[in-house]
Amino acid sequence: MVSAYILLNTEVGKARSVAQECAGIEGVLKADATSGPYDVVVLAQARSVDELGKFVVAEVRLVDGITRTLTCPLLQV
Repeated sequence: MVSAYILLNTEVGKARSVAQECAGIEGVLKADATSGPYDVVVLAQARSVDELGKFVVAEVRLVDGITRTLTCPLLQV
């Protein structure tokens, strides 16, 4: 399994609704609205890096209000 933090920028005023919608997507473990350079942080899990990429493009980026994503896969060190 591959876990990743997906950092999201949203349209003004959309952070809460984006976090709530992302939280309902299968594969998302947690989604929180935040302050700082990113509006929402999502913790997600997929079977592989390839599936993670497809997940971000086919599921997360389709949520209304997202303007930019940055995916940060977690490393097993």
